[in-house]
Amino acid sequence: MDDPVKVRASAPALACVIVLAALPALAGCDFGPSAGRTPEHVSQIPSHDINPMPRERLRSGGTLRRPMPEFPAQWNFHHLNGSKGVVNEVLRGVMPYLMRSDAAGVSHPVPEYLADVKIRTRPVQTVTYTINPKARWSDGTPITYRDFAAQARALSGRDARFQVAAVTGYDRIAGVRRGRNERQAVVTFARPFADWRALFSPLYPAATSRDPQVFNRGWLHRVPVTAGPFRVESIDRTAKTITIVRDPRWWGRPALLDRIVFRVMDPAAMPGAFANGEVDVLEAGGDAAAYRRALGVPGAVIRRAAGPDWRHLTFNAAGPILADVRVRRAIMIGIDRRALAEADLKDLDWPVQVLGNHFFMHTQAGYVDNSGVLGGHDPQRAARMLEEAGWRRTGRYRVKDGRVLALRFVVPATQQISRREGELVQAMLARIGVRIDIHPVPTDDLFDRHVLPGDFDIVPFSWLGTPFPVSANRAVFAMPRRGGIQQNYARVGSARLDAAMDRAVAELDPVKARRLVNEADRLVWRQAAVLPLYQRPQLVAVRGELANFGARGFCDLAYEDIGFLARPAG
Repeated sequence: MDDPVKVRASAPALACVIVLAALPALAGCDFGPSAGRTPEHVSQIPSHDINPMPRERLRSGGTLRRPMPEFPAQWNFHHLNGSKGVVNEVLRGVMPYLMRSDAAGVSHPVPEYLADVKIRTRPVQTVTYTINPKARWSDGTPITYRDFAAQARALSGRDARFQVAAVTGYDRIAGVRRGRNERQAVVTFARPFADWRALFSPLYPAATSRDPQVFNRGWLHRVPVTAGPFRVESIDRTAKTITIVRDPRWWGRPALLDRIVFRVMDPAAMPGAFANGEVDVLEAGGDAAAYRRALGVPGAVIRRAAGPDWRHLTFNAAGPILADVRVRRAIMIGIDRRALAEADLKDLDWPVQVLGNHFFMHTQAGYVDNSGVLGGHDPQRAARMLEEAGWRRTGRYRVKDGRVLALRFVVPATQQISRREGELVQAMLARIGVRIDIHPVPTDDLFDRHVLPGDFDIVPFSWLGTPFPVSANRAVFAMPRRGGIQQNYARVGSARLDAAMDRAVAELDPVKARRLVNEADRLVWRQAAVLPLYQRPQLVAVRGELANFGARGFCDLAYEDIGFLARPAG
């Protein structure tokens, strides 16, 4: 079932985030990798499962009804409040995503937007985008190099008036100029950027990206301009539905579906809605009861894939207690990650395997378990570490300078998986004298009113992954500067980690890049602010006649090709 997910906004999301100058060593602890192989039972899970069908076998028409866990307010995906999975799911049907990933996570230009892409690495890295001459915005304005140039400036981080979710990659662009005509954008990089394919997806019109006011507020509660196989017909804030319909002005293959209706509902109601035929899709990856119920729905099938999404706990390192890295490390060691994973994944027919990397999933080349002792569960060691940090046990809980060691575990009120995780963490940490107070908040408010402002101590959610592990994650782990956190909700970082990520994202050799990524990951573990739990299962229940849709793994879906099987003649 759906749970709140965030997308690393510096890279296209999948459809086929207290400065420490030096981290003190943890006495007696090994921060080195504890494993380096993909577990066989994980690698055997399909890379994607979408019921691929040629368009001629599908009928034109029909409505796809999809449930959503929250109702977005901000529809600028690159805005700090807009980089959400639900926003991405809608926009992929109506906005230009210039690259499309295949099942192996390799991105290719989408011909409806790009007629050609050329890259040069000498004397400096230059990417030349030749725009499809038919590509235009829904208001009739052609898509030109100006859209690229304006977006590159807005997302560069050089103008703080733009409230951006991430600057990675854009901060390396020296300039964007007109090529042989307005339909060609020549992007020159000041520093090498290996994940250049991650940029300009989604692309927004220049009118949005030129003006900070329009960038920040012009897409609130509205999608004023589109350029995709669908257009937005309505955003109904009362009914909490978003409806996108086939756009006859689309210059590519026409969308097979008439419309897609996204309907916000309580996740507890989603399995019943699917069983009763009210919706056509059920994300069952986080709820065993929903999964089991979906198995019994006539005509339904479960699509399964090993994807890039991962469940985790983020610690607020700017808080008065968790600002101490010793406390964060003790809390990590006091949490039994495997018990959390087993509770979340039980009865889902999915292998239980804790995740030891913040950048790579088990199924990706380059995965190494870098967690060391911080990935293990050792309550006795955790208790000693808290004692050394000055937190003395007084009765049930620990106290220091008159303050009880109490942490707020903020959860979305409608998400049972998050509440269950909170209750388990509460019981685990009580053993070492830490009080966990579970704070349910409205699901729609979780990020905007709690995570972004830092009104939490621990929060569970899932990152929606991408094929670009370094550039996508840089905004999550980069050191906050000038009061801006981008997607670093833990609010902690270091110059050393920033430099390590910069080296990795600049390395064009994939083998060398993987080694550099793991160097950065070991530094992230030492910060002890984001605790990975497991690679999130993609278990998507759908109607059996639905094609080109399902558990997509690393591949991107072509929304225009989603459809229902043609009915037999007669």
